[in-house]
Amino acid sequence: MNVINNPFSPGAGSPPPELVGREDVLRQSSILLARTLKGRAEKSMLLTGLRGVGKTVLLNRIDQICEDEGYHTILVESHEGKSLPSLLAPHLRSLLIKLDRIEGTKDKIRRGFSVLKSFVGSIKLTVDDVPIGLDIEPERGTADSGDIEIDLPDLLTVLAEVAKERKTAIAILIDEIQYFSESELSALIMGMHKMQQRQLPLVLIGAGLPILPRLAGESKSYAERLFNFPLIGPLSKADASTAIREPIISENACIDGDALAEIVRLTQGYPYFLQEWGYQAWNHAPDSPITIQHIKAATETTLQRLDDNFFRVRFERLTLGEKNFLRAMAEKGKGPYRIGDVADIMRIKVGSLSPRRAKLIAKGMIYSPTYGDLEFTVPLFDEFMRRVMPHFHHP
Repeated sequence: MNVINNPFSPGAGSPPPELVGREDVLRQSSILLARTLKGRAEKSMLLTGLRGVGKTVLLNRIDQICEDEGYHTILVESHEGKSLPSLLAPHLRSLLIKLDRIEGTKDKIRRGFSVLKSFVGSIKLTVDDVPIGLDIEPERGTADSGDIEIDLPDLLTVLAEVAKERKTAIAILIDEIQYFSESELSALIMGMHKMQQRQLPLVLIGAGLPILPRLAGESKSYAERLFNFPLIGPLSKADASTAIREPIISENACIDGDALAEIVRLTQGYPYFLQEWGYQAWNHAPDSPITIQHIKAATETTLQRLDDNFFRVRFERLTLGEKNFLRAMAEKGKGPYRIGDVADIMRIKVGSLSPRRAKLIAKGMIYSPTYGDLEFTVPLFDEFMRRVMPHFHHP
């Protein structure tokens, strides 16, 4: 079939042709935004799930909903080596400039710029980090202590007060939020605590790996009172089938039932993989309908693309010892994996694995769903490990 008309868009974060099975999360976000605009308290949201489940796509969709509701939004992605202040400060400056264009008194806006300048100075960001360029004095005593757990909540409070005065609201959307340090995550939580206490129009909607609820709880015990933690998992068989079938129908083509069932089986319902298999199946089918033979032909290409791009980019960040650890996990097939079993396969003591385990968790490769258990954060990574390292070799 015509490759140009392919309705599937491969790639991380690419919008799927069908955003199915996420209606409940989108409904929760709409309620949060509507209640906040009315000055009513509501929990912010932190989406959690494995890689490839579509958290980034959902954040982008929620960002659109925010703008439709009249919110001023900040959408950023956290990553290793970038601090929360340096990530947020330039966007907060841009936000203040946008709020300044709304009719209203200038006093609070001027104070907002002054407090932002205090914040930037307290965390010692350079002009290159944040091009403030303000002909204004920093406000003494507000957001200038150098302690982010004090300064960030103060800064967010001032910004939210500006938004309230101008009868609008702010939404901060952060992807990969688990990469922040404990103090940075704590500062965000404390900031949202202030928003709820004062019923100010600022919400936080974040996304991260399944360790996020635990990290938030360890940072501040009251985090569960401030956030909902929707779990974004694989799609049901029905929703996964819809995500493949409907885009194909939209192009006046069709797919056989057994071919559709095979894609659902291979992908286990994970949206990223559904897109990849759908994309390659379309390209391998010379005409409609797409059959099981086309899926079989597309699978080799799909796995090679996933290995070269989705999986390997993570694999190459690992040390040899970390790769051996993950290969030992994969030796057991599908998870969850008992840490004791991994140690037995590697023929070393459990205690000796602790440093590698901690580093792999910090790199976002594994997490602990329950005490003593481990899981990959990337779906189907056990199969990739067996492909890339066919045999486990004892160190």
